[in-house]
Amino acid sequence: MSPFIREDKFSLFILSRTMHQGNRTTVSGFFLLGLAVGSEQQLLIFTVFVSMYLVTMVGNTLIILAIISDTHLHSPMYFFLANLSFTDICFMTTTVPKLLADIQTRNPYISFEGCLTQMYFFMLLVDLDNFLLAAMAYDRYIAICHPLQYVALLSPKHCALLVVIPWVISNLVSVLHVSLLRRLLFCERRVVPHFFCDLEPMLRLACSDTKINNLLILVVGGAVIFIPFSFILLSYALIGAAVLAVPSVKGKWKTFSPCGSQLSAVSLFYGSIVGIYFLPASRYSAERDKVAAFTYTVVTPMMNPFIYSLRNTDVKRALRRLLSKRNFFLSW
Repeated sequence: MSPFIREDKFSLFILSRTMHQGNRTTVSGFFLLGLAVGSEQQLLIFTVFVSMYLVTMVGNTLIILAIISDTHLHSPMYFFLANLSFTDICFMTTTVPKLLADIQTRNPYISFEGCLTQMYFFMLLVDLDNFLLAAMAYDRYIAICHPLQYVALLSPKHCALLVVIPWVISNLVSVLHVSLLRRLLFCERRVVPHFFCDLEPMLRLACSDTKINNLLILVVGGAVIFIPFSFILLSYALIGAAVLAVPSVKGKWKTFSPCGSQLSAVSLFYGSIVGIYFLPASRYSAERDKVAAFTYTVVTPMMNPFIYSLRNTDVKRALRRLLSKRNFFLSW
């Protein structure tokens, strides 16, 4: 028997949770059927997601602890990396625990308020990741192209602003999306072909006009995503020009090598984001969206600790010191 009740068996339960007021339909909740699998795959899927979640939690927590405990890492670059690791922990916690509970209970139901709450934090953390990647690109640009001004341009006050301002902007954007979504009317069909409450699949269930919502995604969402992304591209174009001016091949590699890890993370993150939200509606595919969403909600947060530690000798050294402490595990 399937760990999730099959879609056609939801109909009576869905209707029982739907209240009609005149021509209006009041939403009670939704069913997340993005990972409806057979019982033979249930244990495998559950084990895979638990393992990825634990790797993400442990990896990002170790990065944060290493940066805090090692004074050599008390610099703007690692300050932004610690914030990125914290955001990734929260990011994955927004979706994966609910998914694991759905697999275990075989009841992928989520209330309307719960869905909006999940969507709020999800959009908030996506935008924060986006801004932090831009801040890290700015850090590398100043370090390579304007090293004499590094201390002044990236003072503790400026670094704090580069984190606080994205928090404010991301909160405002999330509130705006959720507020507009709350005003929509939804059809009786409440089955979401996704494993969490994402904006695009939810809009496809609405019976009322979603033009304003779609316009907001293109204008505000586009600005929040593409302005930092353009800034990242510009920063690395200028870095590339500076690297090409270095006479020796060894010097070029030494100058550019700290940027390689971030470019890997940027490619993984933005490739999946653009694939979901900014391709034409005619090319929409639920399966493609689930794969892309899985990439940036699960794979990217899990891979970031490896990307930023394996290619960074300072982080590896700090991690070895942290793990070599005799009372490290006892302290937990």
